[in-house]
Amino acid sequence: MASLGIPSNTIEVLQKYNFNFQKKFGQNFLIEPRVLERIIGAAEITKDDMALEIGPGIGTMTQYLCEQARKVVAVEIDQNLIPILEDTLKEYDNITIINQDILKLDLMELVTRENEGKPVKVVANLPYYITTPIVMGLLEKHVPIASITIMVQKEVADRMQTGPGSKDYGALSLAVQYYAKPEIVANVPPNCFIPRPKVGSAVIRLSLYEKPPVEVKDESMMFRFIRASFNQRRKTLQNGISNDPTLPYGKEDVKEALLAMGKSETVRGETFTLEDFASFTNFLLK
Repeated sequence: MASLGIPSNTIEVLQKYNFNFQKKFGQNFLIEPRVLERIIGAAEITKDDMALEIGPGIGTMTQYLCEQARKVVAVEIDQNLIPILEDTLKEYDNITIINQDILKLDLMELVTRENEGKPVKVVANLPYYITTPIVMGLLEKHVPIASITIMVQKEVADRMQTGPGSKDYGALSLAVQYYAKPEIVANVPPNCFIPRPKVGSAVIRLSLYEKPPVEVKDESMMFRFIRASFNQRRKTLQNGISNDPTLPYGKEDVKEALLAMGKSETVRGETFTLEDFASFTNFLLK
């Protein structure tokens, strides 16, 4: 295997195929073997596992995954990369390449078909402009996943693992922490990529819970409350929720719930923990 983690090998492949980077797909290819090894190590891929890779690019990380996993399914949106992947991965017989948009793919059907519905391990160097919809799609659809190990913008990784009171804390932090335990495993500078991104990156691992750490009667309603209370950060939680035209609760309902929880009616969403949001939801749904 001519490792694509070595920059000269990546450049050779790009030149051979006359490949042009597509800004609209947010393409930045990793060219640092040590970082690739850290990602694969953090994902804990074994010969029992199926790995699902999102955005394989020219197959740099895919090569490592094929060496470690029983089976790899790689989903790539850019059809110009398909012939390159077929070339760079031709030595492997445990790879399936799907030319599709991950956001439009029925992942439940994919995991059922390719892995008999057993949990898969997701590994990806994600395009930064679309990180949140991809991560939320994987979590909210309850696809059978053991862990998600991804390269994301450093700021987004911080947001995923931060707690109440921090300026990075928001709906994404709460959603990720409801479904999984997040842990940043590596910080990655821009010079590890071609082309270089303008921002620093981080590898974060999300280990999915078998059952969420809080009990809530209606998780989709809880997330509606969470989004409403972070929509206008400087507003109180009471105003955020009662001003949301899609929610059937007025100021009095919210005030009553807050008082029952021993909270002030001037409290803001960013001070609420996941447990607080769950209690608040359960109270209002009574």
